[in-house]
Amino acid sequence: MATLDNLTDREKEVLKYVVENFIRSANPIGSRSVSRQTDLHLSSATIRNVMCDLEEMDLLGAPHTSAGRVPTDRGYRYYVDVLMESEKLSNLRRKKHQVKA
Repeated sequence: MATLDNLTDREKEVLKYVVENFIRSANPIGSRSVSRQTDLHLSSATIRNVMCDLEEMDLLGAPHTSAGRVPTDRGYRYYVDVLMESEKLSNLRRKKHQVKA
């Protein structure tokens, strides 16, 4: 299991998907939807294992035993501090391009 300093790319992708889709839907996100709607090409069982690891790191939580996962406060913080970085850079590049035009 990775620590917050060195989450695997797989863990980052799953966390990013869960956070973004939970924000859109306000519903817990299940492993099956992650498996079907991402480019990770992983089984829902593998996704469940990744989600379990993220739960152990307090990045995801489960409102009920059989429910999907939801981001924790720590999960949101990690998303904002680390995973949103590429969007910030894209916005900066877009603004820079607009200034040049």
